[in-house]
Amino acid sequence: MDSDFDEFPPDLLKLAFVGGYQEGLTDLAELAEDEDWDYKNAQTDRTNPVLTNYIVYTYRRLVEERKIAISPDGLHLCFNTGLVTNNQEEIYAVFEPNKRETAGQKWFLQGWEKRSSHALSRFSALPDLAQYYDNPELLIFDPRKELRVNLDHIIEDNRERFPTPYNTLDAFALRNFLSGAVDSFKIRVKRNYKTAIPQYYKGRIQLLLPICLSNPKVADLALTVELFGDHYRASTCLTLDMAYNNARQLARPDKDWLQP
Repeated sequence: MDSDFDEFPPDLLKLAFVGGYQEGLTDLAELAEDEDWDYKNAQTDRTNPVLTNYIVYTYRRLVEERKIAISPDGLHLCFNTGLVTNNQEEIYAVFEPNKRETAGQKWFLQGWEKRSSHALSRFSALPDLAQYYDNPELLIFDPRKELRVNLDHIIEDNRERFPTPYNTLDAFALRNFLSGAVDSFKIRVKRNYKTAIPQYYKGRIQLLLPICLSNPKVADLALTVELFGDHYRASTCLTLDMAYNNARQLARPDKDWLQP
């Protein structure tokens, strides 16, 4: 099995032909535990955009970890989606050889199967789900450590991500609003550690904290925080949809402030 890993492209759509991609993901959404996979802020004509992002990057991580399984006869392939049914049964993506002579992909998506499915009996061992961290302490914000926020850089590079009317303010006024929001979430995360939501980005664990500009109960953006030695550093912010996409890769976020 290991000898084939160098042949697995990091792009799922280069690995396999998935037919009606959006239709296939709708089938997966229906099989999986109930979850909202749509954006709440950005406009898109795609169905289940969060799920699309989740599957694409889950597969990429599984290739990195060498957790793709090929059946002993070499005629089937599967990976663990990391999702479960409402009865908490694991769900796998199952592929068979692509028989189209002109096809650019070696595999064809057969379907999404529960762990108990007969289709998975072809595999001598089923692969584990993706793992993104070795140290669980990285998932928790430590309020004892200093947080250094580069306000000017956040404003200069991410102004278009701020909602109206903040994206039209001059830099000094916006800096004052952003500074106040930072002071607020520092207090909030001390009271409730779940305020900081972990995300996986470019091989590293980061934390997301809410930026509430006008209403303390409603987040407008998410600040990205990363641990550097004995302190945290923040120099960028994300829209809420971007943040949810990244956070969902690890787990379904707590809905205290970040929702799809």
